[in-house]
Amino acid sequence: MTTIAFIGLGNMGGPMAANLQRAGHTVVGYDVQAEACAAAKARHIVIASSVAAAARDADVIVTMLPSGALVNAVWREATRAARPGTMMIDSSTIDVASAREAHALAQAAGHASLDAPVSGGTEGASNATLTFMVGGAADTFARANPILAAMGRKIVHCGIAGNG
Repeated sequence: MTTIAFIGLGNMGGPMAANLQRAGHTVVGYDVQAEACAAAKARHIVIASSVAAAARDADVIVTMLPSGALVNAVWREATRAARPGTMMIDSSTIDVASAREAHALAQAAGHASLDAPVSGGTEGASNATLTFMVGGAADTFARANPILAAMGRKIVHCGIAGNG
């Protein structure tokens, strides 16, 4: 069983985290919005008190956030708290420069990383039918495939970091 920290439990992230939990993973979530945390807790997601608390014991960290600046702020905190070698996946729809900055943050801290934005909307998030367009190293993509498959139907490797 994999322990997954899921940061960003809103309209997309909440159902995605729930699908990971239903697939048998331990999911520890965090969101700044109390309502999002309450909804995730009702879906059997363990709620952490901070990004660092969620990331501390995770094998994988997934983020689903509204902007590149927020992704990078969260990744700065998460990379400091995470164990060496933790895999980090960002599924937010952000600009290429921010995605590549996130990869650089992870790499500098000794973590594997992928940018994996999604298509399919809230219905796809709820039904685990999202499409993932993934950028990052091929070996990291292969390791992440079972995690992404728990949330989506189509998973496409698009090449290097930032290409997702």
